Amino acid sequence: MPRELRAGLTTFLTMSYIIFVNPSVLSAAIDVPNGFVQLLMVTCIAAMFGSVIMGVVAKYPFAQAPGMGLNAFFSFTVVLGMGVEWPTALGAVFISGLLFVVLSLIGVRQAIVRALPMGLKLAITAGIGCFLALLGLSTAEIVVSNEATLVGLGDLSAPTAWLALLGLGLTAALMARKVTGAILWGILVMSLVAVVSRIPVYSGGEDDTLQAFPGFSDGVVALPVWPGDLVGQLDIMGALSLGLVTVVLTFFIVDFFDATGTLTGLAHRSGYLDENGDMPRAKRAFSMDGVAGMFGAFMGTSTVTAYVESASGIEEGGRTGLTATMTGVLFGLAMFLWPVAAMVPGAATAPALILVGALMMQGIRHIEWEKVSESVPAFLTIILMPLTFSIANGVSLGIISYCAIKLAIGEGRKVSWPLYLIAAFLLSRYIFFADG
Repeated sequence: MPRELRAGLTTFLTMSYIIFVNPSVLSAAIDVPNGFVQLLMVTCIAAMFGSVIMGVVAKYPFAQAPGMGLNAFFSFTVVLGMGVEWPTALGAVFISGLLFVVLSLIGVRQAIVRALPMGLKLAITAGIGCFLALLGLSTAEIVVSNEATLVGLGDLSAPTAWLALLGLGLTAALMARKVTGAILWGILVMSLVAVVSRIPVYSGGEDDTLQAFPGFSDGVVALPVWPGDLVGQLDIMGALSLGLVTVVLTFFIVDFFDATGTLTGLAHRSGYLDENGDMPRAKRAFSMDGVAGMFGAFMGTSTVTAYVESASGIEEGGRTGLTATMTGVLFGLAMFLWPVAAMVPGAATAPALILVGALMMQGIRHIEWEKVSESVPAFLTIILMPLTFSIANGVSLGIISYCAIKLAIGEGRKVSWPLYLIAAFLLSRYIFFADG
């Protein structure tokens, strides 16, 4: 199998959980007939479109799909918490995507990337690695919530935990031996083990519960259902009302720095950043991120954005847009073959996330750890991504602390003025939009 196609398959398998998780989250707020299935179709269509345009137009191996975190904000904070109608909330998502496109076309997003010092760029990559590792460990239930200590060690004798640990050892050994497609082989082998041992996987049913994989009693092909109750239902004018300005701004601010940080980290890991830290075709890449968000809102899902799980495909050698295009095509096929996609449990993909997270830590050796003004912002960027479960928070607080420390020690002139503007903007967000 050609390297780019194998990388696209790896990315798809690593992020295929979104096919079932996104409908589960959004169905709590979007009440339409046969809602789970319609939302599943929308998730696949949005991921297919977003990944293909990123691959074909921007020519990057970065897959896109409805973002985790933002879908929860959409459902539980905006719709259920604030009482906003779901079509109006989709309108807010559409407007935020439009703002992304405008700012990308006029060069604002790439200017932000250019203004970031190299130490923070390296820290963003490492922080995303920690975030990926936490996702993997929590998916495998190796790391669990704990009321007394916030987090704790899960039950290592549980099926999901031992499957993930077995997969971690197998995949690490294959990578150490430089076996081609090591991550992909690890996912496939552990998925087979899950089927044989009946490890719990997503049922794909209306309630999206976990159950032991029962086999393909109903076949492996399921005809797609057109999501007619969702497509085009967004209410843009309602979202433009004065009372929803805060909602639109929150969608915009959080996803802006989440997506910008993700794209920057992936670009660095895949070797696309030049010696000045610039990202080639940045305008196209950032614009496609915004276009995907607008398209997703029109189809009926929360914000579509670049996925950190794309790093798994990058580690498999994916370096061109063919990787993302392949991932998009597989999301399209998943609309017909989602019973097969349901066979891959989170415990089988968890080792890939953990190992990719470890690999993304490599660049921190180039951070100037002996200089407090460089090391503290870098550390905060890295550690706050997993601890706050937000890439945007890590990027934001890293930038704010970098500017503050440089000013405090009399090295303010070494910081570019655009970075000060960004820091001030982010600080105002935490002051005035703290609830977001």
